[in-house]
Amino acid sequence: MQKEKWLFEISPKKSLFTLNLKEVWQYRDLLMLFVKRDIVTKYKQTVLGPIWYLIQPLFTSVIFTLIFNNIASIPTNGVPPFLFNLAGITSWNYFKDCLTQTSDTFKNNEGIFGKVYFPRVIMPLSNIVSNLLKFGIQLLIFTAFYIYFYLNGFSVSFSLNALYLPILIFSMGFLSLGLGMIVSSMVTKYRDLTYLLSFGVSLLMYISAVMYPVEVAVEKMKNYPFAIKLIEYNPMTIVIENFRNIVFNTNNIDLFDIIYMSTISFIVFIIGLVVFNKTEKTFIDTI
Repeated sequence: MQKEKWLFEISPKKSLFTLNLKEVWQYRDLLMLFVKRDIVTKYKQTVLGPIWYLIQPLFTSVIFTLIFNNIASIPTNGVPPFLFNLAGITSWNYFKDCLTQTSDTFKNNEGIFGKVYFPRVIMPLSNIVSNLLKFGIQLLIFTAFYIYFYLNGFSVSFSLNALYLPILIFSMGFLSLGLGMIVSSMVTKYRDLTYLLSFGVSLLMYISAVMYPVEVAVEKMKNYPFAIKLIEYNPMTIVIENFRNIVFNTNNIDLFDIIYMSTISFIVFIIGLVVFNKTEKTFIDTI
């Protein structure tokens, strides 16, 4: 008897490490549909629409400049304070948005997951892709202000360090995706983590050098060595600090930092993938 050939065969995952890129590619149209949903529907019934993509980083940069640079007198290594803060906020926002949106994957999509089959990892991946487009828009705004300050006397110099920029972006994506999948998996049992995450992300921003140079923190916190290590070895500190080094060419890129950050991001992603694959088998019973 000839064995029937099926176009698709749905079966339980045999390995927790399976990302199944072939199946994700087969469902790429669905991935793009979710990306479009995230972009279009989020601001569909708002007055300003996508302009909110621009308002948030600009207003935050203004507030940071007034408080941290004018009142607290934190130096910015010769970089205009507004541009310095805008660079940090632009890179931080991509990580923050990816993390917070991915962390609600199971809770926000339980209705879809319970009715239709598709690779579950597509949902968190759609958050990464949609926020990458948002990051691109905010990066264009940063470039516009960069050109403005250049025309008003701010010296600009470029180097081959710009080649590291894709590594920083991919590392942010992997890190936020891994952390988001871990939190999302735990939220199926412990709903309090949703509130803890919002609080934790706010605190994390202050130890990620978003609004100050790392050397300033090291100098002013000599009596708190643990806090200094917490800042220096924070992967997002390395991302933000090196992002500024690339766009402003203020310091050389430390290859060890890039390797360390990329390694941590990949390890967190693998852990998140394992936890996510394990949870998706039984989450419908606990959500």
